[in-house]
Amino acid sequence: MSNQENIDKDLENDFLDQELENENSEGQEELAEEEVVEDETDRLKDQIDKEKNNFLRLFAEFENYKKRTSKERIELYSTANKELMTVLLPILDDFERGLNEIKKSEEQGLLEGMQLIYNKFKNTLNQKGLMELEVKQGDVFDAEIHEAISQIPAPSKKLKGKIIDVVEKGYKLGETIIRFPKVVLGN
Repeated sequence: MSNQENIDKDLENDFLDQELENENSEGQEELAEEEVVEDETDRLKDQIDKEKNNFLRLFAEFENYKKRTSKERIELYSTANKELMTVLLPILDDFERGLNEIKKSEEQGLLEGMQLIYNKFKNTLNQKGLMELEVKQGDVFDAEIHEAISQIPAPSKKLKGKIIDVVEKGYKLGETIIRFPKVVLGN
């Protein structure tokens, strides 16, 4: 082999060695780039998960807010007339007392006219949600519903601890009691 051939082979080997080194370094760079891409992908996935959780929490909070305000609006609407109804109850009581007095007289035309006005007034209040609490003599006293104003000796043993008389009717507006019935108990 001549010198020139040896030099050519050495150059060729050097070239092949450089090629291998370049390929190895390129492979390592590709691996490094893939790792960087995977790390970036994982970081982005974590960020998306955090944002998704934040969105779900905000959405749940907003749904709770809508439910709460809707419930408050319904409650406000159902008791909006409470103050007006409370003011009208003594007028309704006076009307009933007046009708009872007119019934004692012999004026049938006056009684019918007043009865018509009373019924219209009471029906209008009922349409607005006012309901009378039904309390009768002999009912069991319930401190949650009734207001005891007096106790008297019971006329019979059956009426002991029970309601003997209703002094003032009770009313509720929707599900809220706006005036408790005032009753007399037997002891």
